[in-house]
Amino acid sequence: MLSKTELKELTKEEVITKLRDDEDALMNLRFQHALQQLENPVRLRYLKREVAQLKTLLQEFECGLRK
Repeated sequence: MLSKTELKELTKEEVITKLRDDEDALMNLRFQHALQQLENPVRLRYLKREVAQLKTLLQEFECGLRK
């Protein structure tokens, strides 16, 4: 999970790439959770939170709040 300072330093392209990777990882973790093969269920919470933060950053880029 990235810290707030690391998130602030990302460019728009890096945010898009990281978001895509995290969404894929989240989908895989959800499948593992459904099959009860998930070793660390707390990872789901952190990954969902990071996806939300990345989506917020992307929205800020699109609204012109970040450059």
